[in-house]
Amino acid sequence: MKVKYTRHQVPRGTRPDAEVMGKIYLIKKVSILRATYQVRLLAFKAVDERKRLVLKVPKTCQFHPSLKALIRLTGSTIKREEI
Repeated sequence: MKVKYTRHQVPRGTRPDAEVMGKIYLIKKVSILRATYQVRLLAFKAVDERKRLVLKVPKTCQFHPSLKALIRLTGSTIKREEI
């Protein structure tokens, strides 16, 4: 994966909502979820640590094409669960 930096080239950090039994959880209550910097950083962490990133979103949530591309890039690392 290619790591992207912020506007001033300073890498920022993010924390997941939970880490349990080899899974990293990110809970979002949105109608459309994009591959934001937060999602990309957690996906990188999941790939690096050989864990799964679980996106807990509402049933009606749509994944933006950028997130779909990230899911294809990371293989089976990112998983969707409904709230």
